Amino acid sequence: METQKRTPWRRWIVLVLMIAGFILGGIFVPVQPEITVAAEKLIEEPIVENFLGLGPLYLVNTLPTLAVTIVLLVVIAFFTNRSLKKSQRTDLVPRGIGNVMEAILEMLYNLTEGSAGTKWARAIFPWFATIMIYVLFANLLKLIPGFESIGVLHPHGGEHAASAIQGWHIYDTELSHDFVLAPFFRGISVDLNFTASLAIISVVMIQVIGFRAQGFGYLSKFFNTRRMFQVPFFGAMDFLVGLLELISEVSKILSFAFRLFGNMFAGVVLVAIVAGLLGKISILPAMIMMFELFVGVIQAFVFGMLTMVFMAQATQGHGGEEHAQEHVEAAHEI
Repeated sequence: METQKRTPWRRWIVLVLMIAGFILGGIFVPVQPEITVAAEKLIEEPIVENFLGLGPLYLVNTLPTLAVTIVLLVVIAFFTNRSLKKSQRTDLVPRGIGNVMEAILEMLYNLTEGSAGTKWARAIFPWFATIMIYVLFANLLKLIPGFESIGVLHPHGGEHAASAIQGWHIYDTELSHDFVLAPFFRGISVDLNFTASLAIISVVMIQVIGFRAQGFGYLSKFFNTRRMFQVPFFGAMDFLVGLLELISEVSKILSFAFRLFGNMFAGVVLVAIVAGLLGKISILPAMIMMFELFVGVIQAFVFGMLTMVFMAQATQGHGGEEHAQEHVEAAHEI
């Protein structure tokens, strides 16, 4: 049998796009964004003069992204619920978005049950799934064209620059020298306020799960005085180890917050540097965006998995109290 020779049409598409990007990159010069750690202000005046007594609240470009993320998740949840209800009324076979979300949530629940056990899986799973899905959407949303590339131009030099801008300016060589871009939308994972807030919620709920599982005996993890008077030397060592556990628990907030923020911010800097160095050659920055997609998925999974694993660990007893709890449960069963 003769084998039909396949035409590598995908290669031609990539080549055409590279040539088009090279030509357009020479005709239109984009206004380069300014790389800043803090979120940029879209307007200079605060929207609230004194927010909760903490000072002025400005409209920064991560707030619109936060609103869009919440709206998209609500819309997806609505259509997922409608799809599952429709399948319940017909043949009980989920289809479309309901099938996709059911598969994802089932996989996450199996991971939770495998780590935390059946008893505490129902308590831990909502936090694990919510944090992971939300961070995943926050990381992937910034890859949509228009994010971090369309926004407000702010002058950074001289009266001429301040008075030169009127109306809309998408591409302009002269403006690229006198203005910096504050995009309308910036990925919320690149805002340390978001990652720190999510880290605080995660660590606080880890302690809540620990108290639900062990009661006030959970505090012995941090203030272990059980053997202080029986064996003074080893009791003092246990107490110091407990204090180190307390410091480690608090440091999880910094670890969670800066891990997510640092990796996502590094992606922004990497894309900007590669795009600036290569100029009109546009295919390599696109490949860097694929790498950022990979990092976004991995970081969402890591953040969620660490939260789930720490919650599962918080449900377990420590040392003697764990054996004592097992004896109490055995006595109740008898």
